Amino acid sequence: MRTSRRIILALMLGATPVAAPGFAFDGAPVKPDATLPMMNQPAAAQAVTAQALKKAPATAPTATAVAAPSLNSLQYAAEGGHPVAQWKLGRMYADGDGVVQDDLRAFEYFSRIANAHAEDSPSAPQATIVANAFVALGRYYLNGIPNSKIKPDSDRAREMFSYAASYFGNADAQYDLARLYLKTPDASRDDFRYGARWLGLAAQKGQHQAQAMLGQMLFNGDRLPRQAARGLMWLTLARDNAAPDETWIRESYNRAFAKASDDDRATALQMLEHWVQGKRD
Repeated sequence: MRTSRRIILALMLGATPVAAPGFAFDGAPVKPDATLPMMNQPAAAQAVTAQALKKAPATAPTATAVAAPSLNSLQYAAEGGHPVAQWKLGRMYADGDGVVQDDLRAFEYFSRIANAHAEDSPSAPQATIVANAFVALGRYYLNGIPNSKIKPDSDRAREMFSYAASYFGNADAQYDLARLYLKTPDASRDDFRYGARWLGLAAQKGQHQAQAMLGQMLFNGDRLPRQAARGLMWLTLARDNAAPDETWIRESYNRAFAKASDDDRATALQMLEHWVQGKRD
């Protein structure tokens, strides 16, 4: 496939990038999720199994009369154990979409998915929903739910993220897990290396927040050998997929682009071309 440099320049200027396999943040090929070494992972995370994960507190939502027929239908399906309905209801209560916002009720629906489907095959039709439920639970454990029994518990959050990241290969979980390792005040050298590996893997899969964080670290030489061009490449990809409210990503890109040398910008263009063409440098 021949790719015009006009496409690559468009990426630098803000067009949506073409998703394709890329290369690792350090230039080395990334192996599949299952082959990643578990480098000195804390015992709590090492001990995560489907059986342990099923201990997540889950109280089945009480069936209540709901005026909207669509909600009644979803609730009926959810009570019958359908994960898609449980996921939709969980998101509705988490976001306050058509119902009164209720994080505890959302937590309960996500817990039911995790409890019933933790051992499902990663290739099962519902695997994405199950992985996303673990991610949602991890974020609730990370921050807690006010005025409830769900208190902030970073170890429990790490278990949720670790399971979704390693067993299901979920990119959001890989990013959240990386942040836990990288942002821990007393993180060891091995913790950092482990977090960096998860961050690189999530970035490879197109998780734009991971791409932005990795780009920042590489461009600034933050605990990683400075690679300004590669950092600019990741920041460009992240900027083009950022949500409107993710101003930190656009600001990070703008700062890096302004500071980058002409050589760095030219090299970043070449790296973007490799990304678009699905090549490894």
